[in-house]
Amino acid sequence: MDYNQFFNAALNRLHDERRYRVFADLERIAGRFPHATWHSPKGQRNVVIWCSNDYLGMGQHPKVVGAMVETATRVGTGAGGTRNIAGTHHPLVQLEAELADLHGKEASLLFTSGYVSNQTGISTLAKLIPNCLILSDALNHNSMIEGVRQAGCDRQIFRHNDVAHLEELLIAAGPDRPKLIVCESLYSMDGDVAPLGKICDLAEKYGAMTYVDEVHAVGMYGPRGGGIAERDGVMHRIDILEGTLAKAFGCLGGYIAGKAAVIDAVRSYAPGFIFTTALPPAICSAATAAIRHLKTSNWERERHQDRAARTKAILTAAGLPVMSSDTHIVPLFVGDPEKCKRASDLLLEEHGIYIQPINYPTVAKGTERLRITPSPYHEDGLIDALAEALLQVWGRLDLPLHRKPLAAE
Repeated sequence: MDYNQFFNAALNRLHDERRYRVFADLERIAGRFPHATWHSPKGQRNVVIWCSNDYLGMGQHPKVVGAMVETATRVGTGAGGTRNIAGTHHPLVQLEAELADLHGKEASLLFTSGYVSNQTGISTLAKLIPNCLILSDALNHNSMIEGVRQAGCDRQIFRHNDVAHLEELLIAAGPDRPKLIVCESLYSMDGDVAPLGKICDLAEKYGAMTYVDEVHAVGMYGPRGGGIAERDGVMHRIDILEGTLAKAFGCLGGYIAGKAAVIDAVRSYAPGFIFTTALPPAICSAATAAIRHLKTSNWERERHQDRAARTKAILTAAGLPVMSSDTHIVPLFVGDPEKCKRASDLLLEEHGIYIQPINYPTVAKGTERLRITPSPYHEDGLIDALAEALLQVWGRLDLPLHRKPLAAE
């Protein structure tokens, strides 16, 4: 039997649906972010990255790099095993304490990625609650969806950020049934924010637990970088906060934080935690350095918001279809998967600008877009060059503008 036929058929379906993904071979340059080297089919080229989740450029911060190098030199590279088998090293213990403090919680628990912390965290929590009903936002990330599915318990989906619909479902569930509300604080494709205060009000009124994914907000919002929940003054009202070390903190890993008993129960029962190797010491030290720095430094957050606002203003003034967003996410509407991919290719090949296309299933069909994420290090000249390049690409692909750009009038 030719088993390869099944895989080729699957790949052909992706090509036919215009959602086969191609990765750019990029090499970041420490100290020069957002500049990078693109190892293209025609050789090395200098490019500017406009879509990185290293939102604050902490992946190149001297404190973070220094902590990683110092720890690797002092104790070596790998963790040496699972948490149970020699993998609970001191830098990891320090990092978990730092994360618990960041969110004002009794304890935290590290996972190998933000995806795993959601997938195994949600499923384990729900399995430990008899007859649990999960109420999940319609636009939750795939990692949360998988966590809900793997919980194996009843689930209901409430319309995105619709607290009236959520309340209807809570009332229908009844006062005696255990309920777990899972949502994100900041949705990374549209850049919109959950009404966390109202969700907490409903959870308290109807006796539900709350689980909030802050991966696109930790480090960037709140006076100490605790996220949207800290910014909105509701962090103490949320039962479990989930975050990542791979975005604003510039490292790797995911975590949950909450009451000691809750965290200990997940630690004791979660397969995705128990049976995987612990994060390396150098990664943990680097993440701790990033968190400590951002707890006291507001420059990165303020500069980040300034750059995002200027990028939106310049692109909007050029007539480009910037989708509404109150956060640092700058989505640029395309609405066609083929043209979205082509726009990304043209930007990279002809303008040295890398922005990956966002197509289905990451976003709904017909809402394809370029997702732009300015950092504190995107200077005015880079923003102006981005606008000029996008206008040229939009013209090449006959994509609509909101109005005729002033420069062409």
